[in-house]
Amino acid sequence: MKTNREYQLAAHKFIPGGAHTYSRGDDQFPTNAPAILKKGEGCYVWDAEGNKYLDYGMGLRAFGIGYNDKRITEAALEGMMLGNNLTRASTVEVEAAQLLNEMIPWCEMVKFAKNGSTVTTAGVKLARAYTSRELVLRCKENPFNSYDDWFIGDTIMNKGIPERVKANTLNFNYNDIESVERAFENNKGKIAAVILEPATSIHPKVYDDGKNFLHKVQDICKREGAVFILDEVLTGFRWHLQGACKYYDVYPDLVCYGKAIANGFSVSALGGKREIMELGGIQHNQERVFLVSTTHGAEISSLAAFVETMKFYKEHDVIKHTWDFGRKLKEEVTKITDEMGLSDNFKIVGIECLPNYMTYNKNHEPCLSLRTLFSQEMIKNGVLMPYLSICYSHKDEELEITLKAIRKSLEVYKKALEEGVEHYLNGPAVKPVFRKEN
Repeated sequence: MKTNREYQLAAHKFIPGGAHTYSRGDDQFPTNAPAILKKGEGCYVWDAEGNKYLDYGMGLRAFGIGYNDKRITEAALEGMMLGNNLTRASTVEVEAAQLLNEMIPWCEMVKFAKNGSTVTTAGVKLARAYTSRELVLRCKENPFNSYDDWFIGDTIMNKGIPERVKANTLNFNYNDIESVERAFENNKGKIAAVILEPATSIHPKVYDDGKNFLHKVQDICKREGAVFILDEVLTGFRWHLQGACKYYDVYPDLVCYGKAIANGFSVSALGGKREIMELGGIQHNQERVFLVSTTHGAEISSLAAFVETMKFYKEHDVIKHTWDFGRKLKEEVTKITDEMGLSDNFKIVGIECLPNYMTYNKNHEPCLSLRTLFSQEMIKNGVLMPYLSICYSHKDEELEITLKAIRKSLEVYKKALEEGVEHYLNGPAVKPVFRKEN
């Protein structure tokens, strides 16, 4: 049996970065984190040496139900037994597209793919084709929309992206409608699309006229002839079964889904208005648009998992469970930090269905060293918590385990605040994914 360390060394030898996603890299975890994972069940994971951890990473937030749910796995296996990938469109991909339309009526047509980046980029391409414009306006506070050039070129980690491509992406600030107005005013008739996540850590601002920030952005898009795209790769099937669009009562021109859509199976979707989506089809007389064309985009097993996942969500009210668990966790951690005098230095923040934790030093500044220390101590107490991704498998027992681990971890955290984090942190602090140098 190979050790965790042996797997880690082999990973860096054969895989750039040691993993196929930057947020799984060694620089995103404390040094005592399991270097490799072998399996997951429910909301627990095991490393190559058999060590078990309660998990709040949940496959980079891709699981809304839990690892290896037997019902979802069996549906996927049945899909495999049908041949998994056929020469023409399969019955399952048609059924899956119809299901998404029935659940989310503003998805009048849909294209399935394997990851979120593919469908956000497809949305941008469609918007450019539809408007005959080049510029894209994205929300600066959204941490990630795509691995493609239109997004990466607008980050600090933009080596390899041509300057002419970088110039085609502009940005605005969330809940700052004036920044959106300025971008359109400075680029009259040039902006093809506005793309943003409906929410991340805060809700959209509500204005005196009753409209929220998303409504205001949509109004500007309509006025200026730009396509309004919502990136629901993260928020979809968490805020509401119909996504954050429904929760905030806003219905975009195009919308992107991924992550929890199929409980860990590789499915993403671009949906939206027929008049835009059908540009990528073959039943119109306009100039052709090469939309998404992927060999495995409509893989039967994954789409069968999507269909079964949606059934599970409806039958078990997964969304309500996620909100309730997040609310309880936030309330109980607040009690602990108040009791320990740490309410200014450690906080559960964000929206209850997808919260996060923030760590602050004595000057009330965000501190990655303290964040790493907290994660390090949680791992010592059997909990892998790089951030907080809640699933249906997190129940009352897991909440109790989590709260006990948090209390123990914060005891060390408090000492580090008083005596210096360097006395308690083993190894370097975690680093932002988007940075100029390693």
